[in-house]
Amino acid sequence: MWNHEAVWGAIDALAARHDLSPSGLAKKAGLDPTAFNPSKRHGQDGRPRWPSTESIAKVLAATGESLEGFVRLSRRVSGSTALSAYPLDEDTLNEDTPGAGHVVPVLGMAEAGAGGFFDDGGFPAGHGWDEIAFPGPVDESVFALKVSGDSMLPLYRDGDVVIVSCEAQARRGDRVVVRTTSGEVMAKTLLRRTAKALELGSFNAEHPARAIALKDIDWVARILWSSQ
Repeated sequence: MWNHEAVWGAIDALAARHDLSPSGLAKKAGLDPTAFNPSKRHGQDGRPRWPSTESIAKVLAATGESLEGFVRLSRRVSGSTALSAYPLDEDTLNEDTPGAGHVVPVLGMAEAGAGGFFDDGGFPAGHGWDEIAFPGPVDESVFALKVSGDSMLPLYRDGDVVIVSCEAQARRGDRVVVRTTSGEVMAKTLLRRTAKALELGSFNAEHPARAIALKDIDWVARILWSSQ
């Protein structure tokens, strides 16, 4: 079924495939850089906004992708019964990926700040993990975190689940979960990586961007999927 989440998920997937953020994809297509921002996907009254057919046509022309390929991407998103994808790219999900059946460990975001749940590489370890079904390829670096509170609004709400991987390469514009050496766990947008720090943007406009020294970062995991 072609629904609102599927269409926007396909745009996010297309951006990731071409190593672009959604705003970078919009610029490449000659559109306003904010055209595909998460804030533009719903009106002030909460009603869903859809990208125009003209916008989609410009994106396909700019990337050299076909309409058929775009529809396939959207079907992969709408075909996921438990979770919807962001970003959904060929490294994360391909034609041979089964629709369900994998299980990954899941932990509360607040619990993730406590000791004993991760090894030195940021991989799941120890006891106290729950489990959740994940319709994508899984390795030992993939795990899930349950969002608590409203600091990640409007993108993630209390109770949402994000699937992350410490081995997936995080690029500029990607959504990531970062754990500091002090035990703070946060979901952010990766703005820039320098030789000494990570610059991270907040989903919530009330929370400013942050720069965290690399020496103060325990691990960084890229968000592969999120519940809707």
